Amino acid sequence: MADYPIIADVSNYIVRTLRGKMCPEPIPSANNIQVSSPADQDVDYILGLYLYDIRETAGMSTPPYMPTGRVRLQKAPRPYDLYYMVFINGSSQMGLKALDIQKILGRAAQIVNDNNSVLPNQLQTWLESNEPPITLTQAKITLEEKVRVWQAINKPYQVSLFYKAGPVFLSSEVVIDAPRVVDATFGIYARGANDTNE
Repeated sequence: MADYPIIADVSNYIVRTLRGKMCPEPIPSANNIQVSSPADQDVDYILGLYLYDIRETAGMSTPPYMPTGRVRLQKAPRPYDLYYMVFINGSSQMGLKALDIQKILGRAAQIVNDNNSVLPNQLQTWLESNEPPITLTQAKITLEEKVRVWQAINKPYQVSLFYKAGPVFLSSEVVIDAPRVVDATFGIYARGANDTNE
């Protein structure tokens, strides 16, 4: 299962995909798309990707331990959902107009919709197990919830895109040795002359 950098790997995948398909139009340079927070000051980029929440995936059960090797057990990975906001950097010096912002957000939405799934072993190439794809879907949150995300970082609300990425399975480092069989009892039953088949 994926190791702890998988969360950052998902963020890098989204930004890499946006950079590959949004530059040079409608965004002139790949450097203008960053993993960032709207709270960051004096950072000159146009489009930002902000990871604002990480939650354990609801309704998905996993066994307590999974076999690893012949006599060892590893604590099962936990599934998480990552919540992202794609936003326009309000402190950018590019002088964007309202229609420019709408075009950028529209193109970003189009790209995410067309590239909304990635396999964990594409992000961490050493993975051997076949894990389910990590899927990006629009976060089902209300306008009030979106406003609260902006308020949490002391910024006024602005139109932005909200996505959920998951399930992201995060491995455990807890490994235990399974108890070995050290004693076994065998019994032999001998049929007597008076035994009959019924």
